[in-house]
Amino acid sequence: MEKRLVECVPNFSEGRDEARVRAIADAISSVPGAVLLDLEMDPDHHRSVITFVAPPEAAVEAALAGAAKAVDLIDLNTHRGAHPRIGALDVLPFVPLAGVSMEDCVQLAERAAAELWKRLRIPCYLYEAAAKRPERVQLENIRRGQFEALREEMGKNPERDPDVGEPVLHPTAGATAVGARKFLIAYNILLRTPDVEIAKQIARAVRFSSGGYRYVKAMGVELASRGMAQVSMNLTDFESTPVHRVFETVKREAERFGVAVAESEIVGLVPKKALEMAAEYYLQIGNFQPSVVLENRLEAVMAERGGLREFLDALAAPSATPGGGSASAAAAAMAAALGSMAARLAKQDPAEFEQLRAFFTEAVDRDAAAFREVMAAWRRPKQERQPYVEQALRQAAEVPLEVFIKAGELKARLEALNETAPAKFASDIATGIALAEAARAGARANVEINLEGLPESDFKTRVLQALGAGDGARPVS
Repeated sequence: MEKRLVECVPNFSEGRDEARVRAIADAISSVPGAVLLDLEMDPDHHRSVITFVAPPEAAVEAALAGAAKAVDLIDLNTHRGAHPRIGALDVLPFVPLAGVSMEDCVQLAERAAAELWKRLRIPCYLYEAAAKRPERVQLENIRRGQFEALREEMGKNPERDPDVGEPVLHPTAGATAVGARKFLIAYNILLRTPDVEIAKQIARAVRFSSGGYRYVKAMGVELASRGMAQVSMNLTDFESTPVHRVFETVKREAERFGVAVAESEIVGLVPKKALEMAAEYYLQIGNFQPSVVLENRLEAVMAERGGLREFLDALAAPSATPGGGSASAAAAAMAAALGSMAARLAKQDPAEFEQLRAFFTEAVDRDAAAFREVMAAWRRPKQERQPYVEQALRQAAEVPLEVFIKAGELKARLEALNETAPAKFASDIATGIALAEAARAGARANVEINLEGLPESDFKTRVLQALGAGDGARPVS
């Protein structure tokens, strides 16, 4: 089933010395499980952006390895560049990529911040979804005045004290903003003028904080090495405010000043969907959908031949796992995927369906692992077996109980979607509802069979009550 992956995009305050940036990237990729995807350097910004992916358990260690190398190589006291910064490792965002929720990434951010202070004595601010204070959701509020302002104010002004660590700035590495967020597109548009004031006025026109587009952050930057000005932007929700709309607005605003757009650039990586949306807009393809793209169709076919076929082969094999509990979770995952598809086609937010899909996908493996624990407990010597068996059976009951409850939530969401989505999606939604019902029935059966092996207890009573309560019940703690 789907592998759990986190994307991590640390930004370092070094964009001119390639050897230093490579050393930081090598430190990150030296951690088992971390895979480097991209490295961008900008000498005018004096900043580098490294993109890597890793399982959650490896993501924090890889980020910390990069941070430790950055502390060795970067001194903020002598650093000067066009981009605002507060630290050698300036920002450290964790992004849910596959089988991981935003809440998981918040926990990763909190753990990374704690370790940055513990190991390297770098105080940390938590931003975006990980923020502890509402004014720190926005990164620009944390970074106001940059490293120099923090050096003067930290420890004197409580409003500037960090969320993690003592109010003591690292003497050379400064502080770090650590967060959890959705996928962000770093997007720059270069203007055929060296006049940075024009770029700043255009940035004010497009950014949300001064009345522009929602989900757009922008600033005007001088690129001395290229003799141009740049509108430097972060697009925090490209599906709501797409790249092509921002490009057209910047182009139109530049024309008001008699300035042409030289080019635009992506810093780091961009989701394929963002480019597909731009293609649909500019080419005006009436029947456009992602499946008409050759690579997308091929990927879907290969995923079906690999992932689904592999799971079904494992399910059909003469072994105890995966079994009915895993199959129930898989049915619910398919129901959530159908809900996500229908919501997207109906121009509605698919986020809740995607969160449920990630939960059920993970539950497939969790259920199989829980049953393996039961089998391992039964293999223990008879005189010491009972407490291990009871503990394993409790675990084996908890996973399908969570699936039962979440499948009820999913069914309700699908029924609500059916009320608002166009009628042409009714069959897809109906299939999803049927799969959610099947998932609930299968999960209930797995809970009940595991409870049979347990003695009467408060735990057993609570589980039976949760089954009786149905959709409104909460998972056992």
